[in-house]
Amino acid sequence: MLAEDSTLLREGLVRLLAEEGHEVLAAVGDAVALLREVEARPPDLVVVDIRMPPTHTDEGLRAALEIRERWPGIGVLVLSQHLERAYAAQLLTSNAERVGYLLKDRVAQVEEFLDALERIRAGGAAIDPEVVRQLVVRTTHSDPLARLTPRERSVLEALAEGHTNAAIAEKLHISMSTVEKNLNTIFDKLELARTTGSNRRILAVLRYLES
Repeated sequence: MLAEDSTLLREGLVRLLAEEGHEVLAAVGDAVALLREVEARPPDLVVVDIRMPPTHTDEGLRAALEIRERWPGIGVLVLSQHLERAYAAQLLTSNAERVGYLLKDRVAQVEEFLDALERIRAGGAAIDPEVVRQLVVRTTHSDPLARLTPRERSVLEALAEGHTNAAIAEKLHISMSTVEKNLNTIFDKLELARTTGSNRRILAVLRYLES
């Protein structure tokens, strides 16, 4: 299901998804209509704009949070015109499963957009690289992120975007063992508890970055 008040973008997404073999159960222009449609026939995945009528502030975000609370099995991908750090943190730090946050410019990069949908549908996360970059770029001496090597920083960014270990290895052209070694070092340097499962690790990283 889609919720986007721009008719042009909404219809473009409907056409794109249909061409890629997805069934679009509903495409609406406001958050109230989205919640009504989700309740009537819950979809596998919802794509929703943060700012929608009537106030164009956070209606879409609030709808996304309600969907995640009432229907935790539904994947939610939130689109934003600009990076909203507080909104991103609110969406991502409660649970990093079946969730994504992308800037609208990313939709034009069709393969990345479709890849994000697949990751969310499969139970993972998809965080816009620009969002991750702005969260990760901290250089004060008191910041533990300053302890990371350039390679470790690259691995952390890819991890926070929602990539699996195998995808990180392919993206950075390194071996799986190197990825695993870097991840262990990253968590030690950031003083994060060792956990299993990529989603929990992503959640831990994002919680730390927004602390």
